[in-house]
Amino acid sequence: MITVTVIIITLDNTVLNVSIPTILREFHTTLPSLQWVITGYALTFATLLILGGRLGDLFGHRRIFVIGAGLFAVGSLVASESTGVPMLVLGEAVIEGIGASMMLPATLAILSSTFRGHERSTAFGIWGATGGASAVLGPVVGGFLTTNYSWRWCFRINVVIAPLAIVGALVFMARDAEVAERSPIDVPGALMVALGMLLLVFGLSEGGTYGWWRPIADVRAGGAVIWQASLPVSIVPVSFVVAVGLLSGFVAFERAKERGDRDPLFEFGQLRRRGFRYGLLVTLVMSVGQFGIAFVLPVFLQDGRHLSAQLNGLWQLPTGLFVLIGAQVGSRLTRRIGVTTVVRTGLLCLVGGFVYVAMVISVGLTFWELLPGLAVYGLGVGFATTQLTNVVLFDVDPERSGVAGGANSTARQVGLALGVAVMGSMLSLAVVTRTVQRIRSAPLGAVVKGHAIAQVRSAGVSFSPRDVSAHDAVVLKHAFVAAIASSARVPLLFAAGMIALAGLLSLCLPRVSAGMTLGEEAAEAVGGVDGLEVTEAGRPLLMLD
Repeated sequence: MITVTVIIITLDNTVLNVSIPTILREFHTTLPSLQWVITGYALTFATLLILGGRLGDLFGHRRIFVIGAGLFAVGSLVASESTGVPMLVLGEAVIEGIGASMMLPATLAILSSTFRGHERSTAFGIWGATGGASAVLGPVVGGFLTTNYSWRWCFRINVVIAPLAIVGALVFMARDAEVAERSPIDVPGALMVALGMLLLVFGLSEGGTYGWWRPIADVRAGGAVIWQASLPVSIVPVSFVVAVGLLSGFVAFERAKERGDRDPLFEFGQLRRRGFRYGLLVTLVMSVGQFGIAFVLPVFLQDGRHLSAQLNGLWQLPTGLFVLIGAQVGSRLTRRIGVTTVVRTGLLCLVGGFVYVAMVISVGLTFWELLPGLAVYGLGVGFATTQLTNVVLFDVDPERSGVAGGANSTARQVGLALGVAVMGSMLSLAVVTRTVQRIRSAPLGAVVKGHAIAQVRSAGVSFSPRDVSAHDAVVLKHAFVAAIASSARVPLLFAAGMIALAGLLSLCLPRVSAGMTLGEEAAEAVGGVDGLEVTEAGRPLLMLD
């Protein structure tokens, strides 16, 4: 049941990407308008994860999971029957995003509280492998459904699967324990963290669209312009400033509530646990680079190698298979070398995979040349991401596991947004710069060169020669494809550098072995922290100031 949940949530992040051209034609809309469907889902999802986890801690993870799955099914139904972009945004970005933010923290909390020792490593291995493989399979599934049926089936499959997940939860999940006295929801804290995360992820995701400092496009919502391109400053830096203010206020407010024992939304005292603190940091940094291949490779394969959406997905299919293999092998290795060592080994594999793909990528790249890099990358994802979640949650108090799971997923989403924004800017800038250089040295007339350079600077990675002779079009396409191949190395090597940084940070992680007892886990995770006591059950008690 938990596996099914992770599949539908993760697929929803990637399954629609290859369907964008088809939806554009059917709805007669523009890319910036449709972009809010995918970006909006990620924004809603990341914004409400911590709140969704806290609701599970207060009202029971089984109950919140069922409500979230119901919302997810309703949102999918609305999106599948949409007649325009606003209805599609409502179903996918709003209703589905809210449902997913309630479901995912519940799955992590259930795993954290249910499994221990070897079973725990295996459970997190399956959880992480399913998520990693589903992210890769998304374009494959989306391409197949869009090509052979309709893009609407990308949502209709959720309408079928989500109710099955609800039935599974009601049948197989243990009933939530009755709470004699339920703590009140921290409404001010929830509003501050939700709005702060919304603005932060918005800025990271939309900097390339609206301008990092100077505005380059109007910001529209529901057809109305809410920020004009004629203003002296873009909406992005304003979003960052307000986000920092709100999140700083959230930290101060929550710490004050924690000191007064007034049921904070997020207990920052949990960060004194090494596994949780450094696990979140490694997750954040790793996520900045981890999705580099999933982001850069489709652009190269479709615009550089001219593969169809379906074939593009099939080329990347081995990645998902090796994620599954890596997760299974990694969970078994935890018994021999420990969970933390498996995480570090996975990070090393990720660096090797990125560097290999960056070195072999070229105009004439074949599937068999690419396969070794995808295999090593997939094994790294299976090793690192699956067991890193285990490290993050293994020493968190059970009654706070929902919030901790939400924080873990939030760190991953923020890292993803930052990585896509940075690598997208890197790729676009490199493609434009190198294409212009090649056009200037190409055997073309001055007028053709000037016209083509203007087109490149306007279209970026979507450049296609227009209003030129057949011979000139061939020369321009060759220059563009060669530029994409060389430019793709820039974000891929950046991703490798971020993973290497995450590897260095992983040296701060506590030693976690699959067979450690709770007492051993507690002592290792919070070793060196002043004011620590450990109960007879092995659960650490932090004496906070």
